[in-house]
Amino acid sequence: MTMFGRVMTAMITPFTEDGNVNYAVAEALAAHLTERGTDTLVVCGTTGESPTLTWDEEYQLFQVVQQAVTGKAKVIAGTGSNSTSEAIAATQKADKLGLDGTLQVVPYYNKPPQAGLFEHFQAIAKSSPDLPLILYNVPGRTGQHLNPETVIRLAKIPNIVAIKEASGNLDQVSQIRRSTPAEFSIYSGDDSLTLPMLAVGAQGVISVASHLTGESIQQMIRAFEQGQVQVAAQLHFKLFPLFKALFYSTNPIPVKMALRLQGWQVGTTRLPLRDDSVALDQLLQTTMTDLGLLEVK
Repeated sequence: MTMFGRVMTAMITPFTEDGNVNYAVAEALAAHLTERGTDTLVVCGTTGESPTLTWDEEYQLFQVVQQAVTGKAKVIAGTGSNSTSEAIAATQKADKLGLDGTLQVVPYYNKPPQAGLFEHFQAIAKSSPDLPLILYNVPGRTGQHLNPETVIRLAKIPNIVAIKEASGNLDQVSQIRRSTPAEFSIYSGDDSLTLPMLAVGAQGVISVASHLTGESIQQMIRAFEQGQVQVAAQLHFKLFPLFKALFYSTNPIPVKMALRLQGWQVGTTRLPLRDDSVALDQLLQTTMTDLGLLEVK
């Protein structure tokens, strides 16, 4: 198993009714997740609504979650930015907090060329050489793709230890796996592609669905590792409707709605994210009830 385990949960950020970060619920949720299949928590990533959080809110969340799960799970800080200097400053602060690593998204909006992407991630890694760094390729969000050749170069930097691959491209995963050291970890960035990605060398998933079913995702990955491919496939097919329902609308709108259905006081998403879809609510209720994740009324 890699240093961050099989199941990393991309944790949501709870808000109060008036829109402030609800640190008490974040603490409770972090503890809950580590008891139900999560090896590592990724805080203030896409699912954590990082674009609408202030850096002060993020630093406080890092500390609250870290205190909640010390000795039980690792904590990865989302400190990426489309400004290299800003990402360096945030990463150095995370390093001083004693966190276990950082997630660095491909710079968004400014669409840097591959040479710029290489230098961006290299500079961040060198700024905190003892802190593990996970690359995050999600072109559907950022507007720019991190090419396999660039990942392969970056994997030679000692503290760049993994990538979250959310391009949806299995050829990309295959190219990265065949040309990087075995200790360089690949994580699926899409729950529905975890099993296919395991087949071409991924180690696990940075998951949204693990908020609801982390133990089953762990079972699926372990079954695959143990050669029980049919068992893994059966778990994948069982969970597949949930994987799709959680992306019926923009993430994290559905997962926050799902948690509210379970009674978690996580609040809604911050603007500009908003969706009060009756269809989504009904889809989640049906899907979660079928999986035993909601009590039948």
